[in-house]
Amino acid sequence: MRVLLSTYGSRGDVEPLAGLAVRLRELGAEVRVCAPPDEDFAQRLAGVGVPLVPVGQSARALTTAAPPPSSLPRRAAELIASQFDAVTAAAEGCDALVATGVMPAAAGARSVAEKLGIRSVSVTFQQLTLPSPHHPPLAYPGRPFPPEVTDNRVLWDLDAQSINALFGAALNTNRASIGLPPVDNVRDYVIGDQPWLATDPILDPWQETPNLDVVQTGAWILPDVRPLPAELVAFLDAGTPPVYVGFGSMPMHASTDVARVAIEAIRAQGRRALVGLGWADLAPIDDRDDCFVVGEVNQQALFGRVAAVVHHGGAGTTTTATRAGAPQVVIPQGTDQPYWAGRVADLSIGAAHDGPAPTFESLSAALRTALTPETRARATAVAGTIRTDGATVAATLLLDAVSRERPPVSA
Repeated sequence: MRVLLSTYGSRGDVEPLAGLAVRLRELGAEVRVCAPPDEDFAQRLAGVGVPLVPVGQSARALTTAAPPPSSLPRRAAELIASQFDAVTAAAEGCDALVATGVMPAAAGARSVAEKLGIRSVSVTFQQLTLPSPHHPPLAYPGRPFPPEVTDNRVLWDLDAQSINALFGAALNTNRASIGLPPVDNVRDYVIGDQPWLATDPILDPWQETPNLDVVQTGAWILPDVRPLPAELVAFLDAGTPPVYVGFGSMPMHASTDVARVAIEAIRAQGRRALVGLGWADLAPIDDRDDCFVVGEVNQQALFGRVAAVVHHGGAGTTTTATRAGAPQVVIPQGTDQPYWAGRVADLSIGAAHDGPAPTFESLSAALRTALTPETRARATAVAGTIRTDGATVAATLLLDAVSRERPPVSA
């Protein structure tokens, strides 16, 4: 059996697919991943023996360039076209396709699966893109919702209209080119009849919603067995547990002095600092030996050895820190990150920073909350409730569904 996993997004979109790919392969499937051509994505997938089929331009280059919102329709059209090209070639001979990532990419991938007549499933790594009366949708850049509208049902109707305006023409042009009929509701087409929510039910509880049959599999976690670098281990062993600060795929345009603010706030709490480079290219502010900088690293192993984790609130980082029992300070930069910050605060496993640009005072206050014995105890307790079988659940569901649809083999 052959399965294609397709995405376009940041590391947080690629890492879960690596976890699912490994589980699918263990169950006998042949797996490949369509994702942006970034070197760190390719290296991560190669490290677990999963081939990468590159699609579109570098996600890091696009993110750090911070193109204006007015360019979104053009960029989406380019992305949809690249999906039709790359995914069509990669999906030949496949029995199933898993589509995730940004909306236009998922729309293109699902269209390719429709054309090829193979089963596809839509997956999200946060629930805020799934229509529900229990929460509002995320607004697209440059297209805010009217402030006077507060009914979530009305907001979701406006969301569908906005998505159609941004992506509908490009999607339907590409669909027509391969003989597919137009789609009149892009969002609902992408989500499908039974979307998967690949998040932990404790960290991200889904509330049942009429007319939407959501399957919550649990988070797709790839066990990371990579050893920590010797220099990092030496730093960890040389003193008390440090506070880690890193913002993953976020370029941190709103806070250009975030490294200085973070290191000074951490030192003010009497702690050492461990700085993750990330796409913001964070760097030390002096040559003192109480600060260490690290690049790509096994966060599953690292977060179990730190006093707290200061991060942007991506779904993957939040889940990893929660599993490790590390108190958190979440400084959300946008999209779903304020939601994850709120969940961390609601569970009393850390603090949610107000806004994307911390000051010494605001981050110091958040760290004081995260570094209390009570927060540590609560984080330890919640860590024991986080499921680790999400990728296995999803892999089994997918392969079972495909097997049921296959015609019986003649004797």
